[in-house]
Amino acid sequence: MNKAELIGLVAEKAGLAKKDAELAVNAMLEEIELALVRGEEVKLSGFGGFTIRDRKPRRGVNPTDGSDIVIPGGKTIVFKPSKLFKERVQ
Repeated sequence: MNKAELIGLVAEKAGLAKKDAELAVNAMLEEIELALVRGEEVKLSGFGGFTIRDRKPRRGVNPTDGSDIVIPGGKTIVFKPSKLFKERVQ
């Protein structure tokens, strides 16, 4: 499913015009993004949570010449599904 399909489904289920559903979906995604940028956790009951985690530098291998390299650390976004979500998928 892509964003346009999600907007269409939200519009249909909520009885909204696609334009209104698009505004709602975009606003939600923007607020999730802004919260993560601020370093906050985002928890959606029954769905899961998004957090930012620090990644440590690690060793790797250059695929072109096989030499050892250091892959720099950084931040990454982590999603942890809720127990209910996991059960529904399995």
